This record gives sequence, structure tokens and C-alpha cells, in this order.
Amino acid sequence: MPQVSPCIEHYRRIFSERTPEELRTLAHIKRFMERLVADDRFRIKLRDNIDNLNAVMEEYGIDLDAEQMLPLFHRQHLKYRLTEEEANWPLALAWDNYIKQMQRHRDLIRDLGNCPDDNAAFHAWRQRQIRRSLSELGGSAQSITHPIVAYELSKGCTVGCWFCGISADQFQNYWPYTDDNAALWRGIVGEMVSLFGTAAQTGFCYWATDPSDNPDYPRFIEDHYHITGHLPQTTTAAPLKNVALTRQILALFDKYRCVTNRFSILNLKLFDRVHAEFSPEELMGVELVTHNRQSLTTMASAGRARERQISLREAGKSDQIAKLPSDHSTIACVSGFLVNMIDRSVKLVSPTRSSDRWPLGYRVHAAATFETVDEYRAVLGGMIADHMPDQLAAHEVLSFRGDLEFEPLADGFNLYGTGCTHWMGGGPLYARLGELIDAGGHTAGEIRDELVRAGGDIFVVTDLLDDVFDKGLLNDDPSLNGIGSLPALRRAS
Repeated sequence: MPQVSPCIEHYRRIFSERTPEELRTLAHIKRFMERLVADDRFRIKLRDNIDNLNAVMEEYGIDLDAEQMLPLFHRQHLKYRLTEEEANWPLALAWDNYIKQMQRHRDLIRDLGNCPDDNAAFHAWRQRQIRRSLSELGGSAQSITHPIVAYELSKGCTVGCWFCGISADQFQNYWPYTDDNAALWRGIVGEMVSLFGTAAQTGFCYWATDPSDNPDYPRFIEDHYHITGHLPQTTTAAPLKNVALTRQILALFDKYRCVTNRFSILNLKLFDRVHAEFSPEELMGVELVTHNRQSLTTMASAGRARERQISLREAGKSDQIAKLPSDHSTIACVSGFLVNMIDRSVKLVSPTRSSDRWPLGYRVHAAATFETVDEYRAVLGGMIADHMPDQLAAHEVLSFRGDLEFEPLADGFNLYGTGCTHWMGGGPLYARLGELIDAGGHTAGEIRDELVRAGGDIFVVTDLLDDVFDKGLLNDDPSLNGIGSLPALRRAS
């Protein structure tokens, strides 16, 4: 088994460095925050009982003094949150310290997917997708950790959420944990470790599926732990469908403690039932993602949610699909491989803003099938060789990403993205580089030659082109014949 990563070490310290009483208190603050976000009835009671808050707490089984966390919810105290004065409300301070640690863990998960020594070409490709996402997706980009692989252990989904960001198909069947399937599974996960090292720890076992649909799901993820050293995150929209199965998953969290799980909450009735079934302490390792209509949680405009918005607009109605509007355009997170074990299929995918071109919020750069572990390894190797150039080939036709607005400058150029600006400059060479790429239709070789004729040193020019490429500013959309969209032999012909 690989060594314990800094990511897991950090996560386990979140729990081990707190006393049982501190964890219990944190679990009850968490329950309070869940109610605050999800339940409008709770928010009204807090407002109407501001002089008797602890009566509301007692009603909901939250064993805390609400006066000690006013900056988390009280309008007149919000200004003290994340300031030195917050120390006057120790429960608010305890919660925000916990959130900072969880955000750090999120960033460590993103770093865990790095594999420059194990697979340099894939690592460089993933870094370009991360940089592209940060400027393309706006504020929601920070929450994307870019795992390198997602495995589907079923085909379709029984839940059928109206807002499903990846429009999961209806459930067909699940992949059982038979001797043959288990052997293939362990071989596939083992190949991920062989190809990508500890980055394989970022894998998880759902996509357009729900873990509750596969009764053998806990066996698969425990195998994943023993092979990679990491227990995958579980997200389910049906935590009460099979409570015994859900408790198995929670028991694995208690045993290995690698990452927080998630329950997707579809309505307030389910929210109440989950709180009734599981104590605050039992849900300490579970994030409740509340998608009920009363929730303050934002919703991604992708997949079925995007279809709903389009239908509402066409009917002349408001297209707001959540209580709070936001620029949240995808739930996809993988920059790597999407593997369905029933179909024996592999897709190379990366997040993108949902659109008519990519309505599900992710790009498909390549697709193939396999039957054996050896074939799986060959498929991944082929995708890396064909679609992940380590530098710009002379024949690649260059253009800036379609979501970027180009502005020429005397000594360079600006590119304006979603809430960010990319500046490149340093002289006329930079300015001419921007003009040639923005014009479109020129190959990397033609641009290089033009800049050399204009007096640029060939090594400096090559570095400039590679810099623009590495920053993720060039079009690599496979639907637009972007860089790396065609297999290497076809691109070279």
C-alpha cells in the first residue's frame, strides 16, 4: 500500500487534534449550520425568537448556546466573522477554524492529483485543465479538485433528480462483486497506481450513478483503499434507501478516515428524516448538500437543471432554479478518466462551462473500450500519447479560448476571462504574438517563423509559445479541433 499522503494526514489531524468533547460540540455546530442553510422554518424561528434562541436550539436537539455563535447567523454580528473580534463568540470561532482546515484539505486533494514524476505528460495536461478552469469557471472553480479518475459501478441511476447536472440515464443494472469482477477491479485500480502513483488516490466510485444502487459498493471502495491507500469519497442522493448500506459506508469512514462523504438532500422531508436517523456525531464525516427548494445552496446550470432553465425562459418565466442566484455552471470535477465497469468504457474528460456544445458541463476528449487489464492500460497510454502533447507541435493551428476576450497592447496583450485578466507583455514581440494567435488560422510553426523574422530569438519565441500553451489560454476544445483533439498520427499527416 502507498504511504499515507499529506492530504490524509491533514484530514486525520482535523479529528485527532480535537478532544471528544470538542468534536461533539463541532458536530452540533455543523447540525445548526445545516438547519440554517436548508430550512426556512428554522431561519424564521431564529428571527422571531432572537431573545430566546436557546429554546429554538432545544426544539431541534442542538445542544449549544446560540449566543456563542452569533457571527454565524445574526445580521448585526456578521461583521465580526473572520475578524479578531470573533474570539468573543467561541463557537463561531471554532466553526470557522474547522472550515479553514476543510478548505485546506480541499486544496490538498487537488495537489494529490499531481504526478510529474510518475506521468509527466498527463500531469502537464491536467495542470492546463486546472488553469483553464480557474479562468473559465469563475468563483466555483476553486471548489473543483480535479480528481484523475471516476469509476461507475452501475449503469444509470434510480434517483432521477430533476436538477442532475450530468443528466444521468435511468437505472439499468449494477456491477456485482463476483470473483471475476473483483479481480478485474483490483487490476484496474492497480494499473492506476502503476501509471499515476499516489495521484490514483483521488479516484472515486460514482458519476452518473448513485452508490446506493450497488449493494456491493462498500466492498469495491474498501478494495480501493487497500490498493491505493485512500478510501474514496461517497456521494449519495439516497442515504435512506438502504440504511444498513449507508451505515456500512459511514463505518468505513470511521475506520480509515480519508475524506468527508456527502448526502445530496432533495427535499425538506428527506432532510428531516436524515437528521432523525443519524445523530450530529454520526454525520460529522458527512456534508449535507441541500438541494431542496428552501435551501440557500446554489445550483449548477448544467444537465437537467440547464434544460429546466431553458424551458422556463422559452415559456417567458423566470429561469432562477435556486433561492440564491450564482455563476455555477458545472458539477463535473474530473480532469482525467471516466470509467464504466459494466460497459468497460473509458472517456478522457475535463470540466467546462455548460453550453449547447457541452450541456453536461464536461468535455469528452477521447473515448474507448477495454476487456482486460492489459487493454485498459493500453487505452490509457494511447489517450495520453494522442491527446496530451508535451509541447506545441508545428502543425497545430492556434487560437485563444473562445471564452477569452483579446485586447491588444503596445507591448503585449490582455485576455479577459470570467472574473480574471491574463496579461502577457514585455515588448513588440509579445504584441505580435497576441495578434497572430487572435487572428486564427496560423499554425504554431508559422507563428514561430513570423516572430523570428521579426527579430525574435528562436529559443525565446519557442518559450513564449509554450508559456501561452502551459497557461491554458489556447483553444484545446475537442469539439473545435483544438490542440490535442486529434490522435497524433492524424495530426501529423
